[in-house]
Amino acid sequence: MSSPSARLAELGLVLPAVPAPVASYVPAVRHGDLVFSSGQLPMVDGALGVTGKVGTSPGAVSGDVARDAARTCALNAVAAVAAEAGGIDAITAVVKVTGFVASEPGFGGQPAVVDGASELLGSVFGDGGRHARSAVGVAVLPLDAPVEIEIVVAVS
Repeated sequence: MSSPSARLAELGLVLPAVPAPVASYVPAVRHGDLVFSSGQLPMVDGALGVTGKVGTSPGAVSGDVARDAARTCALNAVAAVAAEAGGIDAITAVVKVTGFVASEPGFGGQPAVVDGASELLGSVFGDGGRHARSAVGVAVLPLDAPVEIEIVVAVS
C-alpha cells in the first residue's frame, strides 16, 4: 500500500500552507501520539471561496458546494496536523472527524456535507482514514463559512 503522501500525489492534490488562525489559537496541538487540529474553514490562498448557510432556499449554499467545501476544510486540517506531526507520512490513522455545517432551518443534510471530508480522508489514508465522526448543524460559523472541520489523528 502506498504512503499518504503518494496517495495525495496520485489524487493530484498538494497540501496547502497551513491557514493562519482567525483568532487566538494554534492550528494543531500534539499530545502524546495524537494530534488535534483546530477547526479549519474552506480557505484557499487565504480566502473563503464560498460563504453563507447551507440549504435549499434561493441564494443558499447547495449541499454539493458545501460538500466540496468540507473536502477543502479536511485538506487544510491534514496540512495543520501534518505540520505538527512532522509530515503527512507520520500520520498512522484518522481517529475522529467533527464537522460543523452552517445550516438553514430545516436543513438536515449535514452528514452528506461532511462526507466530503470523510471521503477525502479515506482516499488519502486508506484504511487508516476510517474514523469516528460527528456532523452538526449550527446557526453560523466564523467568517460566515458554510462548513468547518476538525480532526484528531494518531501519529508515529
